[in-house]
Amino acid sequence: MRRGIAASALVASLALTATACGGSDSGSDKSSDGPVTITWWDTSNATNEAPTYQALVKEFEAANKNIKVKYVNVPFDQAQNKFDTAAGSKGAPDVLRSEVGWTPAFAKKSYLLPLDGTAALADKDKFKSNLITQAQYEGKTYGVPFVTDTLALVYNKALFKKAGITEAPKTWDELKSDAAKVKAKAGVDGYWGSTSAYYAQSFLYGEGTDTVDASAKKITVNSDAAKKAYGTWLGLFSGKGLHKADTTADAYAHIQDAFVNGKVAAIVQGPWEITNFYKGTAFKDKSNLGIATVPAGSSGKAGAPTGGHNLSVYAGSDKAHQDAALKFVNFMTSAKSQSAIALKNSTLPTRDDAYTAEVKSNPGIAGYQGVLSAAQPRPALPEYSSLWGPLDTELPKIAGGKESLDKGLSNVELAIQKLVPDFSK
Repeated sequence: MRRGIAASALVASLALTATACGGSDSGSDKSSDGPVTITWWDTSNATNEAPTYQALVKEFEAANKNIKVKYVNVPFDQAQNKFDTAAGSKGAPDVLRSEVGWTPAFAKKSYLLPLDGTAALADKDKFKSNLITQAQYEGKTYGVPFVTDTLALVYNKALFKKAGITEAPKTWDELKSDAAKVKAKAGVDGYWGSTSAYYAQSFLYGEGTDTVDASAKKITVNSDAAKKAYGTWLGLFSGKGLHKADTTADAYAHIQDAFVNGKVAAIVQGPWEITNFYKGTAFKDKSNLGIATVPAGSSGKAGAPTGGHNLSVYAGSDKAHQDAALKFVNFMTSAKSQSAIALKNSTLPTRDDAYTAEVKSNPGIAGYQGVLSAAQPRPALPEYSSLWGPLDTELPKIAGGKESLDKGLSNVELAIQKLVPDFSK
């Protein structure tokens, strides 16, 4: 799974030793007249995305004979804790593909190098300004936006047409109605929702709220608005054409498989799955994939979290390795590189000049580009992404009928208070 919070309690055996990484010991990777060797931890999907990045590494090395890149693919759900442990012991990689929520958290710990005025951010004005803002902590920029994403309602146009539906639903109530029509006319479920906190975030936005109010330093996950939001979320697991909640460890795979093979008409998903959509029997014809903004709640607001990844540089490396890392980051985030990545991986570039005509000819990319304007930026709170952890524990219990909504949200509120102890309830 590409989204969500990395496992929060990995044991020390997960940590890489300093000799396996870049960082403070990486001076040993450079002789007096030899090349500098930097280490890059790539957290992308090893099968679908990594080969494109590995090819770009070779291209960079060919153009920069004095720099070698040690490429390491680290599973996304382990990378946050591994980097935290490695950086704390002065043995972190020189470059990290950091989820946008990790960047301010690592910056707060002084693990990352400020990039303003460096070679890495030489093209700062070319990037989408909201993505630069999201890579900042206390006024300094600690990551260069590499890929961006958000969630969308993706749907099977043929199944919708069979049910007499001519456009994507704009509200959750409309979605419920459409799901019933799909079941009646096409014989499959119309919608299958996720119990993951990241995917449920859109329901909070739909009621004009969030897990916390960062500016007011107030926990709002158990507020009336949040209860209404999660009540709407819960109501989409029962009813005609609505698939029951899957609370198993393989729920993500089950939902994805059902959608790409035409066994459910609509789900909420991100652009990191575009290439996999096209591999399914339902989307051999790419034009059958519908992409729309996530439905709105009762407030009339619609949107999903702004996600994606930055490239960040380790503050503990020596100057020679930092200079090489900055040059590498500039290359990997250039318009040329981002266009190449988009064409191979169907991911969304973070700079407008990378959206070439060829890139936009991919209907998946074009579709997701169209919903990015509704994406909601995360508040400038280093602990923010960790707040989804308690929800990932409680939401499956609520959806599975093992716990009431009130009890589950009360438990979440208590858990969040421990994460942000200076916030009021």
